[in-house]
Amino acid sequence: MDIRPAATLVLTKDTANGLKVLLLQRTWEAVFMPGFFVFPGGSIDEQDIKGRAHAIGRGDTDISQTMSLDEGGADYMLAAVRECFEEAGILVAQDQDDREVTTGHPVHQDRMALFRGELTLSEVCQRHKLTIPLDRLAYLGHWITPPGPPRRFDTRFFVAVSPENQLASHDGVETIDNVWLSPAEALEDHRSGRRLLGLPTIRTLRVLSDFDTTGEVMRYAHANPPEPYPSKSWPALKKGRPVLLEPGAPAYDEAAKLDPEGEGSTHAEIVPGEPVEVAAGVVRLTAPNPGMMTGPGTNTYVLGHKRFTVLDPGPDNPAHIERILELTGGAIDQVVVTHTHQDHSPGTVALKARTGCRVYGQPAPAGAAQDPTFAPDEEPVHGDVIKTDAGSLKVLHTPGHASNHLCYLLLEQELLFSGDHVMQGSTVVINPPDGDMKAYLESLYELLDEPVRFIAPAHGFLMGHPEAVVDYLITHRLAREHKVARVLKSQTRTTLKDLTAEAYDDVPGALHGVAARSALAHLLKLETEGRAAREGETWHATSHT
Repeated sequence: MDIRPAATLVLTKDTANGLKVLLLQRTWEAVFMPGFFVFPGGSIDEQDIKGRAHAIGRGDTDISQTMSLDEGGADYMLAAVRECFEEAGILVAQDQDDREVTTGHPVHQDRMALFRGELTLSEVCQRHKLTIPLDRLAYLGHWITPPGPPRRFDTRFFVAVSPENQLASHDGVETIDNVWLSPAEALEDHRSGRRLLGLPTIRTLRVLSDFDTTGEVMRYAHANPPEPYPSKSWPALKKGRPVLLEPGAPAYDEAAKLDPEGEGSTHAEIVPGEPVEVAAGVVRLTAPNPGMMTGPGTNTYVLGHKRFTVLDPGPDNPAHIERILELTGGAIDQVVVTHTHQDHSPGTVALKARTGCRVYGQPAPAGAAQDPTFAPDEEPVHGDVIKTDAGSLKVLHTPGHASNHLCYLLLEQELLFSGDHVMQGSTVVINPPDGDMKAYLESLYELLDEPVRFIAPAHGFLMGHPEAVVDYLITHRLAREHKVARVLKSQTRTTLKDLTAEAYDDVPGALHGVAARSALAHLLKLETEGRAAREGETWHATSHT
């Protein structure tokens, strides 16, 4: 799939209530991010380069250097200005007397012609004797859509102060609403489920939330261009042969971390039973239990140098237990467990019997079909610290996938052992009654407050860019929640089965049984928030939805 170059313009303004930003809502019929609130933006047009003849303030060489490009940086800026005019009706331009364009300027009569491609930005500028002051834009961010969505974009984000005498108006085709909000308001609307925001929008809003005025934002953006986004392939080995990993590939972040010189020494596959040192004093050993729910298998992590802590010993598999004992020489002081699902904790009994180690974790909830053999010596709570030979493990209570789920943060290396709270390559199953969607989302938000550089999941490779990983999970769940809520509003009454068929119409029918459990988790969350109600076997929306 081609990755399209694109540009986005974040418009800001000062108000009596502080800094505000402009967001547009995409149409619900859009193929990409339907219903989401976004900043104005879109793909680069091959005609945008002609706009350079009407640009002032900064040249392409200077702009491209700031953006870590060989050339063409000005074209991204011009595309951002054009897309903002097309989608939001605001044109960052000035007339031949160096005055800002106002709402009454005749250029606005050409907006839809530009939108339909009947005119280019260059032709519009020539017709109305306008110039585009590129020095009024600052480079703010860079985002490449990860693999998976139907369309992928390599998007550069710019920020500018909105012209004072122009009013925003959505185009009514690609965008159906517009709103000025403070970054904090927009983020809270996202968290509460009132608005859908995409990952790059969220990250941009977080940056802007640190500032009170447009002047502060522009000074920061001009002085602090973003780091270049990973774009080059990384060498690795797969089945003994050299391969090149593209950014976004499952093994990419791990390969770049463990092989910073790019010598191609890391493996792009997880092989059960083969230890991999993923950090100083941290070895990953994957159990031989691959499957649809476990991926390549459950990861056990062995922490230490001379005395060892075993994190998630996995299933009661004799070969896996023997491999753990072989790696540690039996010098195991303690076992810590993320939760008591059958692929994580049952191996504890054998290790306890062989080594006499102490066991940390929360017991299985009463009545839950989990591991009844797990009997911890210590039941750590949120904020506790467990000392290991590899460093200090901070305990984080992260319910959602399981009510007794714990993550552990290796503080010295800012490495998060996420168990099943954050998985690679798939979303986590939330299965009521022990699974709780509301608790899951809230504990994901709490992870964003922790100092994490890498995530070590129970299934898959190390993951970098932890904030992006967590934000993606939140956004994915809230997007599905919006779909569930919309289906609910469209029906007077509906059963769980019928709602699942409509709200998960993008999921193969064979998986609708599992999807129904997720749908129920969303409904229970909406019920807790007063946005849905049930009568017997049917559900309906409330006036709060």
